[in-house]
This record gives sequence, C-alpha cells and structure tokens, in this order.
Amino acid sequence: MALAVCLVFDAAARRALQQLWARLEDLGVPTLLTHTHGRHVPHLSYAVLRSYDVEDVTAALATLPDGGPLTLHSDALGAFRRGRVWLSPAPTADLLRRQQRVVDTVTAVGADLHKHYRPGVWTPHLTLSPRARLEDLPRVAAVVYDVLPLETVVSGAALIDTTTGERRPLRRVP
Repeated sequence: MALAVCLVFDAAARRALQQLWARLEDLGVPTLLTHTHGRHVPHLSYAVLRSYDVEDVTAALATLPDGGPLTLHSDALGAFRRGRVWLSPAPTADLLRRQQRVVDTVTAVGADLHKHYRPGVWTPHLTLSPRARLEDLPRVAAVVYDVLPLETVVSGAALIDTTTGERRPLRRVP
C-alpha cells in the first residue's frame, strides 16, 4: 500500500479529464476509470510514500501555508516505460517549489518517498492510461491532441491510498 499526496481538480477539469478517459476506454485503451479499485479521480501526485504514519503526514501537511489557486497548462503527451501515458502540465517554478515543500515536509516526519518523486527527478503528470500498449499510442495521441491545449484548475488536495482509492481531503492546497 502507498499513500499519495495529490492535487485534485475543480468540476470542469475533472469532467474534461474523465471524458478523455472515457474516449480512450471506448477505443479499448485501459484508463484510470477501470484500473485497480475503479475509484480513481483525476489528480496530480506531488509525492508517493511507500511507508508512513498517516497521522504524522496529515499533521505535517497541515502546517504548510495554503499555496492558493493553481492552474496547470498541458500541451503535451508523455509516456513512461511500461506503458503509462499522461498529459504533461508545464513544470512551472511555482509547481516545482510546491512539490519540493511537500516532499521536505513529509520526509521530515519519516515518510519513505518513492524514488520517482524526488525533487529534480519528479516529472509532473496527469495519468491517462496506466498500461497502454505501444500499438495504442497513435490512437491515444489522436484523441489527446483533439483536446490540447488543456487548462486544469486545482481546487483542493488530498491524501489518497493507492490501494483502495480512499481519499482524505487536506484543508489547504500545498
């Protein structure tokens, strides 16, 4: 089980991303709509923790100032090894500072950060398909490029248990 510190989106962005997932599912490309527990919501993970004390993490994050509104601008499609396909929000200085602050905060209370979320290594991404096949990529690109560029407005933050999909809303947007 892992715990993710995530940004979540307003209703318009959530709807746009879920519609994109549905279009990909209609093409036979698996998305977060049907992955694992099926409770996924569009999100951007600042950090994924492999071991942690959820109460310590929650309390530590509550000490961070509210980062205020955040709009992400995506105009590119990306892919990680093993088939994870995603939208690429621009990695602004503000976004990178916020992620660094979250990582520093959760690791200071003993949480074990997944190596791909270390500042300087982390690639901000909005997952579309966790397991696309190479032959799916042209169809995925065609669907995605129909909706790009895409602005998504962050409306909140949450701790999300990656095994169950359980969400614990955070009071502030780090």
